[in-house]
Amino acid sequence: MTTAQPTIAAQVAAFSTGAAAQLPPEAVSAFAAEQSGLDAAGLPAGIAAPGVPMPDGALLDVHGAPTTLTAARHGRPAVVVFYRGAWCPYCNLTLRTYQQELVPALEERGVGLVAISPQKADGSLSMREANELTFAVLSDPGNSIAGRLGILTAPTDDVRAAQGALGLDLAVTNADGTHTLPMPTVAVVDARGTLRWIDVHPNYTTRTEVAEILAAVAGLDG
Repeated sequence: MTTAQPTIAAQVAAFSTGAAAQLPPEAVSAFAAEQSGLDAAGLPAGIAAPGVPMPDGALLDVHGAPTTLTAARHGRPAVVVFYRGAWCPYCNLTLRTYQQELVPALEERGVGLVAISPQKADGSLSMREANELTFAVLSDPGNSIAGRLGILTAPTDDVRAAQGALGLDLAVTNADGTHTLPMPTVAVVDARGTLRWIDVHPNYTTRTEVAEILAAVAGLDG
C-alpha cells in the first residue's frame, strides 16, 4: 500500500509552526505582517497570459557557464519554476517535493523541469546539491525573465531588517546586488516555447502543488 505524501501546504504548515518557536519574536512579527500584506494585495497587474512566447535571456548554470532557458529545455516542453533562493526554506521543501514526486511523472511524458532564481550561480549549486536535484537549476541575473513575466516583488523594510539580523542580505546573495525577488511561480511551456499555463503566488509561503502542475501538463495534449 502506497502512503500518500504530504502536500506542500501541509509541509509548510509544519515548518512554520517549528520556525515560529525558534525565531526572534520581532522576526516572526515582521514576516507575518509581510505575508498578510501580500495576501491583501493579491496578484499584481500585468502578469503574462498564456499564449505568449515564454521570455528568455542570458542565464547561468550552477557552474557559472552561460546558457538560456531554450537551451535548458532541449526542444522539449518544460515546467519552469521561479523560486527565491537557496536561503528560502519554503523553496527548499518545494523543490525537494518536486524532485521526489514531479520529476518521475514529467519524465514519463518527456517534459523537462527547470528552476530559476536571481541568486548567484554558487547559490544555485548549493540548492541543487543540498536537495539532490537532478533537473536544471539556473540563475537569472537581474530577474530578466521574471521581470518580463510580471512577477517581481521585494521584501518590506521590516523584513529586510529581520533578514539582516538573521544573517541574510539579499543584495549579497542576488547576482545583481538588489533585493528584488520573483514571486514563487510555475509556468508550463510547450515545445514551441509558448507559455501555456502560469500560476503565481504573491505570498511566498504558498506554492503550486504537484497535482496542479500535472493537470496543467496534461493540457499540453489538448
